[in-house]
Amino acid sequence: MAIGEVSLTGAMRANLVSLQQTAQLMGQTQERLATGRKVNSALDNPANFFAAREHTQRANLLNGLKDNISEAIQTVKAADKAVTAITKLIEGLRGQLAQARTALGDATSSGDLLNGITSGYNQMVNQINNLVTDSTYKGLTFLVSATTLTVNFNETSTTQLIMSGFDGSAGGLGISGGSASGLGTLASADIATNNDIDGVEASLNAALATLRRESGTLANNLTILSVRQSFITDMVNTLTEGADKLTLADTNEEGANMLMLQTRQALGTTSLSLASQAAQSVLRLF
Repeated sequence: MAIGEVSLTGAMRANLVSLQQTAQLMGQTQERLATGRKVNSALDNPANFFAAREHTQRANLLNGLKDNISEAIQTVKAADKAVTAITKLIEGLRGQLAQARTALGDATSSGDLLNGITSGYNQMVNQINNLVTDSTYKGLTFLVSATTLTVNFNETSTTQLIMSGFDGSAGGLGISGGSASGLGTLASADIATNNDIDGVEASLNAALATLRRESGTLANNLTILSVRQSFITDMVNTLTEGADKLTLADTNEEGANMLMLQTRQALGTTSLSLASQAAQSVLRLF
């Protein structure tokens, strides 16, 4: 209906405008109570709306980085488990050499004993190489020198950790023996004297030193990844909390507002009825 088609008294029009404003405020309050937010669009508060959206977007990006960090942690853990297993196998190799020393000191020992010792030794060396193959996580292992893994710590990729692998095979560790080691298979002639055994044992000691060094590197990387993962979790919570503080409504306050608006609406309706009584008095003339 066009304005002016129906003439209202000044009092009635004032009451009508007040009721319209009250209805608008009630709609806004109902939306806040329904969504739990005082800022639901840029129209409510442009500054808070866009600031909160920026916080939320960054939090989502950081959450994505957490998944990548989690996968990197598992890759490091898989490599560390393999290093521990390889270390145990090398200790087993040292035990084989100890048996060989005992056999050399026993005049009654036969060549078959040394052959049996070297056979067990070579089998253990081959298992070292198998462990390298089996230590992959999602097709990646840090026991291969060509492995490189970059883990980003922020949404702009300006902070990161670059991790490199090492050759954890028997050949890479410089261990004598094993048909797949690249150094040839250990034969009984290779441990025919104590000096020969000393040489093989020296390669095992060097391999253990390499594993200790690389294990320390893996532990350092694991610490960095775990700390950054925890930090990102805290940062996401901080960003989410900041966004909520900019947009969340106080439900107690909005509930009180709704009660007051309902009261105001009831009073406005009564006031409008009273304002119309002057016009209704004309009917008494007929």
